[in-house]
Amino acid sequence: MSTKDYLEKDYYKVLGVAKTASQDEIKKAYRKLARQYHPDANRNDSDAEEKFKEVSEAYDVLSDEKRRKEYDAVRAMPGGMRGGQQGGFGFDFGDLFGQQGGGGAGDRFGDLFGGLFNRGGTRTAGARRARRGADVETDVTLTFARAMNGVTVPIKLTSEAACPTCRGTGAKTGTVPRVCPNCEGTGQETRDLGGFGVQEPCHECHGRGLVVDDPCPTCHGSGRATGTRTVQARIPAGVADGQHLRLKGKGAPGENGGPAGDLNINIKVMPHPVFGRSGDNLTVTVPVTYPEAVLGAQIAVPTFQGQPVTMKLPEGTPNGRTLRVRGRGAPRRDGTRGDLLVTVEVHVPSKVDESTREELERLLAAGDGEELRGELAARARES
Repeated sequence: MSTKDYLEKDYYKVLGVAKTASQDEIKKAYRKLARQYHPDANRNDSDAEEKFKEVSEAYDVLSDEKRRKEYDAVRAMPGGMRGGQQGGFGFDFGDLFGQQGGGGAGDRFGDLFGGLFNRGGTRTAGARRARRGADVETDVTLTFARAMNGVTVPIKLTSEAACPTCRGTGAKTGTVPRVCPNCEGTGQETRDLGGFGVQEPCHECHGRGLVVDDPCPTCHGSGRATGTRTVQARIPAGVADGQHLRLKGKGAPGENGGPAGDLNINIKVMPHPVFGRSGDNLTVTVPVTYPEAVLGAQIAVPTFQGQPVTMKLPEGTPNGRTLRVRGRGAPRRDGTRGDLLVTVEVHVPSKVDESTREELERLLAAGDGEELRGELAARARES
């Protein structure tokens, strides 16, 4: 509902009280009207349901001294309440009518009836105020291909929610909880410790603000039950092993109209027999022959789920050198892809024919090996 809609309503008229009514008179009028237009007492009556919402909304403002004062100030503004300007009063209309972070009519009604109803006047969980659901954590194991391509996976979750039988009231079907006579629905009582008092949960209703005379046989009056549900979680393409995903609002359901918690997913990716992962890049080791490494060559390199690419191997490529193929790596969020890092593994034959042996023996006689190792020994002595 817009600010203009709120400001144009006469809450005193809705409750049938004078502008000078005391808080006790306002509470008494509200209770009478709330019982009269209670949804359970007026089943399938849309007019009564709408009236019930109006009464709850009016009580939300007028029962709070600060909000009532601000409301009266707005009504006294020149031109009535239609200007929608804050003027010099120094308050925000959203704060006045509970449009920022809760605190609306449903919350005030929840204070009195222990959260039996939400802002729409429908039954909800048994907490007195809206409460965010708990976050849920789970592990998802993916194949390398699914992690690269993205996938939607079903995740089965077990969590507490409003009892499906009583819809969170804790009362047997056909009955409703009554306001706790000890705490008058607040769920709190003050214990005198000699000179000062301590607020603690009401011993009669255990903090709910409600007393259930005929408890629900399913939840035994708690209003909560354990349920199982399946969430379809979309895993984006390119997700990596060890990455954590957060899905907003997919966790445990909230209470009394509160938002659901989040679903935290820990990703585990199974290794691939050929390709590895380094950040946004894929890695692969490609064997080459000794002549190819020495003389250079055009070699075919496999790509993930694609056709092989031809890569130029430079002359004199040493064992272990890494070459780069652009744009053949893991997908990124912006739609681009990382690179494919190709590590060269020079293959040494276990057997050679006679002519090859003669050529290798001539290279061996050149003494290049002793020269290389001599340089190594010299650096070792210097250190």
